[in-house]
Amino acid sequence: MTRKKVKFVLISDDMARKATYKKKKKDLIKKVNELIILYGIPACVITSSPSDPRPKVWPNLEAAKQMIQRYLNAFVLDENKNVNQESFIMQRIAKAHAQLKKLH
Repeated sequence: MTRKKVKFVLISDDMARKATYKKKKKDLIKKVNELIILYGIPACVITSSPSDPRPKVWPNLEAAKQMIQRYLNAFVLDENKNVNQESFIMQRIAKAHAQLKKLH
């Protein structure tokens, strides 16, 4: 038996929305913890709630800062490998021009 497809809409009842948020946040942290244990990967969860202006960080703020810094450093190191569509097309055009020059 297949599961019924759930429609994602805003929960109109405030109390139900808060209760569901707490449950889903707990489930999310549990899943991230499973990823850490099973695969040995660094991971963190940063959540924010309309009822609380400060974001919640799991497992702790320092670990999250380290992971974010690691990500940012990796992005800067691999910046020449990371290309967007425009730079990819420009590289292909330059390569095609170089091949045309070789033929002439």
